[in-house]
Amino acid sequence: MTGMEEELQRIDEVIAQGPFSDNWESLSSVGVPKWFRDARFGIFIHWGVFTSEEYANEWYPRNMYIKDSPEWKHHVEKYGPHSETGYKDYIKRFKGEKFDPDEWMDIFEKSGAGYVIPVGEHHDGFQMYKSKISHWNAAEMGPCRDVVEELKEAAAKNDMHFGVSSHRFEHWWFLGNGRAFDSDINGEFQRGDLYWPSNTEPANVMDFDEHPAPTEEFMQDWLIRTCEIVDRFAPEVLYFDWWIAQKVLKPYVKKAAAYYYNVMAAKGRTGVIISKNDCFAPGAAVRDIERGGLAGSAPYIWQSDTPICHGSWGYVKDSSYKSALDIVRELVDIVSKNGNLLLNVGPKADGTICDEEKEVLLGVGKWLDINGEMIYGTSPYKLFGEGSVNREEGGFKDMGSLEYTSSDFRFTEGKGNIYAAAMKPSDDGRYMIRSFAKNGEDGSASYKGLISNVTVLGSSGRIEWSHTDNGLRIETDYMPEGGMPVVFKIELY
Repeated sequence: MTGMEEELQRIDEVIAQGPFSDNWESLSSVGVPKWFRDARFGIFIHWGVFTSEEYANEWYPRNMYIKDSPEWKHHVEKYGPHSETGYKDYIKRFKGEKFDPDEWMDIFEKSGAGYVIPVGEHHDGFQMYKSKISHWNAAEMGPCRDVVEELKEAAAKNDMHFGVSSHRFEHWWFLGNGRAFDSDINGEFQRGDLYWPSNTEPANVMDFDEHPAPTEEFMQDWLIRTCEIVDRFAPEVLYFDWWIAQKVLKPYVKKAAAYYYNVMAAKGRTGVIISKNDCFAPGAAVRDIERGGLAGSAPYIWQSDTPICHGSWGYVKDSSYKSALDIVRELVDIVSKNGNLLLNVGPKADGTICDEEKEVLLGVGKWLDINGEMIYGTSPYKLFGEGSVNREEGGFKDMGSLEYTSSDFRFTEGKGNIYAAAMKPSDDGRYMIRSFAKNGEDGSASYKGLISNVTVLGSSGRIEWSHTDNGLRIETDYMPEGGMPVVFKIELY
């Protein structure tokens, strides 16, 4: 196991020698690289031991130790008492025998995504890469493959940007329910053990000033694990889940960020950190909103992450899924508000991507093949859109589909053009974009410039348009498959 004191000293040396210090003033100056702003669409991957049963969701490891929960009952009926068989025994059933990183990356490339972020370590504490810190990892157990390394290599072949996510800090309490009864989690564990430390779960995991707080040893271990990910993979994106917002961890969060940004700077790159719950000072990381988004445009780049599956981030049997139409509309709405969409895929335990998710990914890619000009490399227009339908601000608001009309539009600008997407095709092919009223007030809800042409992306059919006092009138015979958004390219004199 890696010596903790030596590693902590080395981390401090890297921070001291680099351009970024472990304070908010320094970290907020890093900036966001152009490629991330331009990509607009990425893929998240939740795959690990928690997938082995393909049951409930990715919190199965926690819930199987909660008495009388569905996961508890499932485990006892199938494997017997927790004292005889526990979560560690699921590892040998997690084989990933059909895992083909090149096949995954081929699907992701066809989806139109520009970056990919696999989970390096989830709350269960099982690393999906070869580690010096713990032997409980996918390179030594289960699939016996360095999953993250193989995915990085496959991403490089497809010219996709690559990141890694860490959900480690939640491990402080994630398996702690197993100590409440006779289970395999009772006992003394050391740093590097899968079940270390398995503490009592906080009464409110959203309380970021929790007491008793995690120990210095656990926080130092978190920092060293984070820096190992940086050293091993130099990820262009480093994603963290929510619990790192804990007050007591702040000094270590700043150290991790400074270390990462300095390592990337030494390679001539700008790293991207993604985090939730305002954990970082403005400018020090990209804000992430889980399963949700903004009601209006933001002056800063942000990200929404959401799974294709309705009920889980990892694959489970008999799930329901969002449609390609749902995802495309979500993508258009997010980009119009200066955000990126990180769309999660949950591969099966055997390492294959299910047909339902594959169909969605290819459907999104088909739309982007035609309409990507509105998405990639664009910026928000002075208005994000118009119409009566808009998403509610905040996270965890993606479970239902919004009932857009052909009068709901989203806008972007780029390459000297303005793009307007009708979120639902008009039955008669007629559209009125009122935000482009020629004779409106000289403010945001009008357009007094001169329009030279209007075209429909992907269509060479009939189109008639006129820039009027009331708005931009368009009539076209184009009708996209599956009710997908129709994108108008507005060219200017």
